[in-house]
Amino acid sequence: MADGNTAFTGRKIFFIHPSAFTQNEIISELAQQEHEVYIVKDEDKLKRVLKKYPDSFVFASIDETLSSAKWEAWIRSVMGDEATKEVKIGVLSNTSNEESRKLYLNTLNVECGFIPVKLEKPRVIKTLSDILIAGDARGRRKYIRADTRGETMTTINVPNNGAFVTGEIRDISVVGLSCVFAQDPELEKNSLLHDIQIKLQSTLLKAEGIVFGSRMDETDKVYVLVFSQKIDPAVKTKIRTYIQKNLQSKMDAELK
Repeated sequence: MADGNTAFTGRKIFFIHPSAFTQNEIISELAQQEHEVYIVKDEDKLKRVLKKYPDSFVFASIDETLSSAKWEAWIRSVMGDEATKEVKIGVLSNTSNEESRKLYLNTLNVECGFIPVKLEKPRVIKTLSDILIAGDARGRRKYIRADTRGETMTTINVPNNGAFVTGEIRDISVVGLSCVFAQDPELEKNSLLHDIQIKLQSTLLKAEGIVFGSRMDETDKVYVLVFSQKIDPAVKTKIRTYIQKNLQSKMDAELK
């Protein structure tokens, strides 16, 4: 059962030893659907992390890295451990081997199915998307947000009195961001800001936003900006890609 926090924040989705096709073509598409996806290439480290996130999904690419016997043993160990038995497991395979299907579906009873990835990309994505929606992967959360505090290469420039003032982005999603400035530009609530310049590491973006409001965080005045309806879909795609990389980096640190 999902705890209260997971119901609001959604579930983590791990792909263990994904094939090149899954990693390059499938995972990025699921991230664009606002799923919180991660790539993991060490099954022992993943098992440890799953104890911290027992409401997660795991999709195992059983044709990669491990032998059939080791894949079976690892999945049995996850399902049989009291600390990880609630993890939802699915299997990805490049084949439709009937013996493997029976093992994972009928013997092990993996909850998220046996998915042949040799099918065309749209069908694989739809199958996975349907599984994640049925499993309430997003919870009540609509958008993934990245916490960017302390990242020196994550900044915002906003127009102010004929010039631009630079601020630090605190967090960001495809619907908006929060930021602070060394010197308060005194942005008015509900004011429309054209030509916002956003820097996400090496990615430079332009957007239009509305000042939703502000709040005090100790001595910092934090502004919340909401992107206008005019935001370019390509900008949204780049923001989601950045967020996925940001979250993956943090998860990589947890996996060490």
